[in-house]
Amino acid sequence: MSLTEIKAEIPATAVEETDVLLQELGAEGWSLLEDAIAKRAWIVGVFADEATARAAWVALQPQLASASEPVVRLLADQDWRDSYKAHFKAWRSGRLHWLPVWERGTYVVPPGDVALWLDPGLAFGTGNHETTRLCCERLVAYAARHGTRGRVLDAGCGSGILALSAALLGFAEVAGFDNDPEAVRVSQENAALNERQGAVAFFVGDLVSGLAGRQADLLLANIQADVLMRFAAGLVAAVAPGGVLVLSGILAVESGKVRQAFAGAAPGWAIEGRTLGEWSDLMLTRGR
Repeated sequence: MSLTEIKAEIPATAVEETDVLLQELGAEGWSLLEDAIAKRAWIVGVFADEATARAAWVALQPQLASASEPVVRLLADQDWRDSYKAHFKAWRSGRLHWLPVWERGTYVVPPGDVALWLDPGLAFGTGNHETTRLCCERLVAYAARHGTRGRVLDAGCGSGILALSAALLGFAEVAGFDNDPEAVRVSQENAALNERQGAVAFFVGDLVSGLAGRQADLLLANIQADVLMRFAAGLVAAVAPGGVLVLSGILAVESGKVRQAFAGAAPGWAIEGRTLGEWSDLMLTRGR
């Protein structure tokens, strides 16, 4: 498999604002690289072919006035996979560990703990980003508090990290969907890496088709704030009585606006939120 990389240098001081921009735009396929010692940074996109890469740059470039002219190159399969290794580090919450598959021969999982091995590929979601970490921690806490009998639905599954984590914790009814077929493919690959083929029903869908006819005891949605608010009614309707809705992908400065939108869509539901760095989450609990 060969892909195309497009890479442009940005000021090192612009990394945080560029990260926020990519999240707000929902710009898929892009990541950021930093050299803290040299104080340099780059925005990097990986796409199926050169035409797609250049089109993505044309769409993004007006928002990046300080970026250099991009460099485009063809990537072999091993090249693009290796590019993610610098950014995905092992971490844990409770007894669940999220680990890069290339550490499988060296990382020692403590007795009684469980590990989810991940090869994120082009999909979002290793747990190293604050938005994913907030969701993962909510999932682990939910399992500890309520047990693992409920139905879990991961809306916008990315690499499959949340849905597969739920399966590893012992949830028997788990589904995950994404509007990007590449994300669904990577999620299925990660299921195979963990010998969990069939444990999660992954499928292509958006926040209309993916939620249609479904209700979950725990619904996880790690999607940018404007999309969450636009589909608030559908997300709320997909939570079973007594169930929990976890929302992430929300900038801390947007938390109040998102909370207000969902308070209106789910009157009487308990709402609480947390902040991690520049990002925040919300947890809504529906009464029985």
